Parts: sequence; C-alpha cells; structure tokens
Amino acid sequence: MSATTEPTVSPGTPDAAASALAEKASNPHRSIIAILLVAAFVVILNETTMNVALSSIMADFRVTERLAQWLTTGFMLTMAVVIPVTGWLLDRLTIRQLFTAAMTLFSVGTALCAVAPTFELLLAGRVVQASGTAIMMPLLMTTIMRLVEPAHRGAIMGTISMVISVAPAVGPTLSGVLLQLGSWRLIFATVLPIALSMLALGLVKLRNAGETKHTPLDPWSVLLTVVGFGPLIYGLSMFGDAAAPFWEAPLAVGIGLGGLVAFVSRQLVLQKSDAALLDLRTFTYPTFTVALLMMALSMMALFGSIIMLPLLLQRSFGLEPLQVGLMLLPGGLAMGVLGPIVGRLFDRIGPRPLVIPASFVVLAVFWFFSAMTPQTPWWAVMAGHVAMSVSFSFIFTPLFTVALGSLPTRFYSHGSATIGTIQQVAGAAGTALFVTVFAMQAEVARDAGAGEAAALLAGSHWAFLGAGAVWTAAVAASFFLRKPADPDA
Repeated sequence: MSATTEPTVSPGTPDAAASALAEKASNPHRSIIAILLVAAFVVILNETTMNVALSSIMADFRVTERLAQWLTTGFMLTMAVVIPVTGWLLDRLTIRQLFTAAMTLFSVGTALCAVAPTFELLLAGRVVQASGTAIMMPLLMTTIMRLVEPAHRGAIMGTISMVISVAPAVGPTLSGVLLQLGSWRLIFATVLPIALSMLALGLVKLRNAGETKHTPLDPWSVLLTVVGFGPLIYGLSMFGDAAAPFWEAPLAVGIGLGGLVAFVSRQLVLQKSDAALLDLRTFTYPTFTVALLMMALSMMALFGSIIMLPLLLQRSFGLEPLQVGLMLLPGGLAMGVLGPIVGRLFDRIGPRPLVIPASFVVLAVFWFFSAMTPQTPWWAVMAGHVAMSVSFSFIFTPLFTVALGSLPTRFYSHGSATIGTIQQVAGAAGTALFVTVFAMQAEVARDAGAGEAAALLAGSHWAFLGAGAVWTAAVAASFFLRKPADPDA
C-alpha cells in the first residue's frame, strides 16, 4: 500500500497566506451565517413597524384601538406558542429546510398583509409572519453554536446583538418614512421583495451543517404550549388596559400558569427518553440558569422602559411623536453598533468585567428616571436612555454567549428555544409590571388633586423604583457569571 504525502507549506510564506485566504473565502460557514443574519434582520425589523401604522390601519378598516392592537398582541402570542416547538424542529430538520420554512412563512404572511382587503386577513397575515419570525432567531443562535469555535463565539454573538438591537430601533423610523410616502401597505410591499430575495439566496447558497435526530413529536406537548404560553402572554399584555374587563387579565394569567405547570410536568417525563418537545435538562447547568435569569430581568427592564419613556415624553413633557422617536433612536443604534465590539471583548476578558459595571449603570439610570420632574431637560432624558442602551449592549452579548456556551452540543437547540421563550414571557411581564404600577400610582396622584401631567410623572416614579428594586437581583446575579468551559470536553 502506498501513501500519498501532501506538499507542506511554511506558515510564513506568501503561499501559506494565499492558501489561508482562499480557505477563508471558500468556507461555506461564512455564507450560512451571513444569510441567516440578514434574514434575521429583515424579520425582526418587521416586528416594530406596526406600532407607528396602527392609526392609519384603524382609519382604513374602521376598527377600534383595542381591536387594532391585536396586530401586535397576536404577533407576540404566535411567537410565544411557536418558539417552544423550535427545539424539536431544530433536531428534526436541516438548516436549509428550516430556513426555507421560516422565510416562506414570513414571505407568505407579508404578501397577505400587503393586499389584505379586510382587517381579519391582515391579522391572519401577521400570525403567519410571526410563525416564520419565531423560527428564525433560535435557528440563527443554534447554527452559530454548532459552526463557530468557542474562542470566537463572542464576536459572532455580538453581531447577533447588533441585529436584535438595530432592527427594532430602525423599524418605527422606517415605518414613519414610508407612511409619509404612501399607505401602510407600502411597509409590507417594501419588506416583501427583500424577504423573497433572502429566500432565493438561501435556497441556492445554504448548505446543511450538523446532524439531525428523529425525535418523535408529542402532540400533548404542542397543545400545552398553546394552553400555557398563549394565555400567559395575553394576560400579561392586558394588564393596565382600561378597556378590558378587570377579570380578563388575571383569568388569562391563571390559565396560562396552569398550562405551563402541565407543560413542564410533561417535559420532565418525556426527557427521560429524549423525547421532550423542550428539554428542561438545560436548567441543570448552573451557568445557563444564572445567565437565563439575568436575561429575563434584562428583558423585563428593557421592554418596560420602551413602553414607559415614550408615554412620559409625549404626555408629561409635551413632545411630539417624531421628537420622541428621534430622542430614542440614538440609544437603539448605540446598542447595536457596540454589539460586535462587546463580543470581541468577551472573547478576550470574559463576562464579568463587562456585565457587572453595566448592571450598576442600569441601576443608576432607573434611579435617575424615578426622580424626573417637569423641569428635567429633554437632553438629560435622552442621555439616560443612551446610557441604559449602551449598558444593555454590554449585558446581552455576554449573556447569550455564556448561556448557550455552557450547554453541550445536543442541548443547543433546546437552549435556543428556551431563551427565545423566556424573552417573550419576560418582555410581556416587564410591560405588565411597569404599566400596572404606573397606572395605580397615577390614579392615586389624581385622587390627591394632581394634574394629568404631574399624575403620570408620579406614577412613573414608582414604576421605575419598582424596576430598580427588581433589577437588584440582576446586579447580584452578575457576580455569578463566568466564561464557560467546553461542556462537551
């Protein structure tokens, strides 16, 4: 038997550099990650475009604000129900198959929204859109964990953070510009060709990576995701809604919690035979659990602030919606721009030097917001929002990387699905916490004789103080973060 010896090249020679460059350029993993990132940006951008367009849609279809709000609530509910199923989908389907399914659903939903002749069909299109969006983020995170070496994951996760941060920040601004040019349908008509282009590019360029498993689908688990996560998210989103009956939100939350308990019990039984829809053994890894706890608290704080600040700036400080949008845009853009930088820092120094100082800055910003008065200058509020956004950029990238990096490869898909689910639940819970405390304390101030602007400001003081009190748990958790070793090793 004869052996064939490949010619060796010295690392310092030009031939070696050319060879390395060629290998880097031909690496199919780069194109996979790039396609997934751009597609994720498109679908996440779509999430926040509706907020600005609701008034136009209400006028066109002659529907109430409560009914129009279902375009946002229905989207969020669908995300909450579909995301837990993505753990099973990521095990069963290849990257190419799952990407095709996600972008096809998103494109079909976008097309339906663009031409919908009735409000009901518009809502149906949003639900189909949400189904594709729910698949995309777990697919992106799981793929990166499978393809990227641990030493470089921070930088890639930083790019994901940029996508997650910049897309929602740009969404309302893009929507406002398009509404100036034409109908709200133009929003969907602009997004559709981009989505179809990404679908076509994915079909041509994507290659399969990783292995699939033939995990059986448990229909009872799927049903329990609907019974658990659907009513829970709905109930949380209804807190503080004056138009809703007083019993509606508590009843929905109660049903959701009951369904969630049943879902968890079912998964604990099924995971013994590796048949769980969402494997909860991810929580047996302490670093994952600590990172997930802090991520949930961060989402509560972020979503609550996003709801509270625009309301205050318009109704207490008398600013116009365009002024508010321009004030909050720098913070969102700063969070995104810093993502890749924070990711590279994480690869070098680990999570704690980044997360601990940022956590204290967020706490200080909550204290500042809780002490605002009618004389507080607008630039100080904007500076506080920028400081909070920059701090969150130093928090989210390390948390994503630490959480998934602490799991063995076989749990990446379930870890990604768990993170996505927690994001939805925590975001709704944070909104409910802020709005409920705000509404209750504002009513107390009105009863004491305060004017409307002063009452709203008084309510916000207690909301931000409550958020700061909850955030102290995140500050404490930050001291327990550490850069995980390779669990597979």
